[in-house]
Amino acid sequence: MKDVKYLMRHHYLKYASYVILDRAIPNVFDGLKPVQRRILYTLWTMHDGKLHKVANVAGQTMVYHPHGDAPITEALINMSNKGYMLDQQGNFGNLFTGDPAAAARYIETRLSLLAKETMFNPDLTEYQPSYDGRRQEPLCLPAKIPLLLMQGTEGIAVGMSTHILPHNFVELLEAEIALLEGEKEITVLPDFVTGGLMDASDYQAGKGKIKLRAKIEIKDAKTIVITEICYGTTTESLIRTIDEAAKRGKIKIESIHDYTAEKVEIEIKLPRGIYAEELINALYAYTECEVSLVSQMVVIKDNLPCELDVQEILKLYVDKLQEYLKKELELERERLQEKIFCKTLEQIFIENRLYKRIETIAVYEKIHTSIAEGLEPFHKELSREPTYDDREMLLNIPIRRISRFDLDKNQEEIAAIEKELTIIRKHLSNIKKFSANYLRGLLTKYGKDFPRRTVLQNIEQLDMRAIQTRNIKVGFDPQTGFVGTKVTGSVVLECTNFDKLLLLFKDGSYSVINIPEKQYVHTEGNKVVYVGIADKKTVINVVYRDLKSRICYGKRFIVKSFMMDKVYRYVEEGMDLLFLTAEPKLTVELQFVPKLKQQITKQVIVIDRLLVKGVTAKGMRLSPKEVKRVIMVSTASDQETPKTKKRKGT
Repeated sequence: MKDVKYLMRHHYLKYASYVILDRAIPNVFDGLKPVQRRILYTLWTMHDGKLHKVANVAGQTMVYHPHGDAPITEALINMSNKGYMLDQQGNFGNLFTGDPAAAARYIETRLSLLAKETMFNPDLTEYQPSYDGRRQEPLCLPAKIPLLLMQGTEGIAVGMSTHILPHNFVELLEAEIALLEGEKEITVLPDFVTGGLMDASDYQAGKGKIKLRAKIEIKDAKTIVITEICYGTTTESLIRTIDEAAKRGKIKIESIHDYTAEKVEIEIKLPRGIYAEELINALYAYTECEVSLVSQMVVIKDNLPCELDVQEILKLYVDKLQEYLKKELELERERLQEKIFCKTLEQIFIENRLYKRIETIAVYEKIHTSIAEGLEPFHKELSREPTYDDREMLLNIPIRRISRFDLDKNQEEIAAIEKELTIIRKHLSNIKKFSANYLRGLLTKYGKDFPRRTVLQNIEQLDMRAIQTRNIKVGFDPQTGFVGTKVTGSVVLECTNFDKLLLLFKDGSYSVINIPEKQYVHTEGNKVVYVGIADKKTVINVVYRDLKSRICYGKRFIVKSFMMDKVYRYVEEGMDLLFLTAEPKLTVELQFVPKLKQQITKQVIVIDRLLVKGVTAKGMRLSPKEVKRVIMVSTASDQETPKTKKRKGT
């Protein structure tokens, strides 16, 4: 048992750490997973301006990546279709239709100009041994652009996942410029290559969600064309959801055709009685024409996973950009200073004819000593003392250069280098301004290639019930006992597909059912005496009598709560139902059992004067006399014309 615990504690944790750090979660500073970084680094080492077979690139990347060529090829194609880092030639698949790419041996790629300019600098790159220790690979590429937010990414690790949505290149760089110029709060919203409409009101800087809609155009009253789809969907998956919605009866279409090639074009033809304006909301409600995407920005920072938002990530990129540019400027300053040193040293060596001192010296060590002694008086003119390598450089000057040395030209070259140094020192003194100008340069050069494709729009919450509601007619035939939408009977109810039917039986029981197509509702010796809509507000009026005492009772109630298909009682057992209706302002006549010396033979009762009680409450005694039968005298509807008379049940 201890061995198993040890294995779980140590080995599984190692596996989990490996999946999190080296496979599924991207590094925040270059926005890349290890396999993507290895692909880009391999392409950089191979780069000669020409295209390379993807199969060859995958094979070369396997030197650094401890897995097969299939995941490398898949990652390369996926990254290429993002549109930033790689140029492509051949069939890399279709983002709109979901069609796969051609085999790796048939397609070619290379680094894009943007990638080559902004992602690589060996002087700024920290390396580590590859998995087999034979080569060195970069820990993190020195990215000068917010690639993590540009490309977006998805990944599932052990106990965590990441889902970062892609953003617009131009807007990201403009946001970085704003941060460099002192703005505290910036807003950047996702942008998708598939276009569409987006409501980002709940995006919460990358910790919330967005709502996406396909772009739907009305070609004519009977034709709809979908021209842009939601990110994460394809025309194939969208058409499948439309077909499924049609089969479930949620929408009605006549035909659907996919003409997608370079651009999305799905044409939907509508049947008779259905018009384009009526169908659009239903498409958003029941198909992939509308989707919601949740953003979860989990990244690797300082070798640990953490969750950040868009603004925090951009601030990290801004700080890193300044760090990289400062290092590059410092390296360039050192290079120019070294260049001035070499030119000045060469001038001193030639102008003062120090080479003459070594013409008669035979021992090589003494030659170096002689040159070192000759240079000592000129140390104050140099930025540092000459080293052995510097003296070697002087000794390797060909005699032709010495004889044709142009002092004026050398001075001009030194002056030009000094000007460059002055500019570099100026940039170093205001690195924020230099960084902002660097980003503006990228915008000028590449901004036109990355316009915003997704349109921002407020998307109102769809009323699903209103979209799904449709009017239907329910028939009830009291003679046969059938009720439903396919029943033709003397009673017809105007309902919606969301309504329930309330059935009141002769024996004083009731039940509520869903609207059927055709269902037999009479039971043996117990017929349905009322069918209506269970709307929880219709008042039911009943008159019944006790079978033993023949005393008559009246009752008014509303059926407010129920479970489907369960039998309840609205009148106590042992009672005889004499009269039932849902008509308002009901007046009935009680006809008493004839008896000797009985002067009153009948009594008129206004049932509407009775209080409305619960369905289980006992009825109110209408008369102490025995009742033979009950006759309806009048209702409020007796004064209505047939056109205005409405019924909720019968």
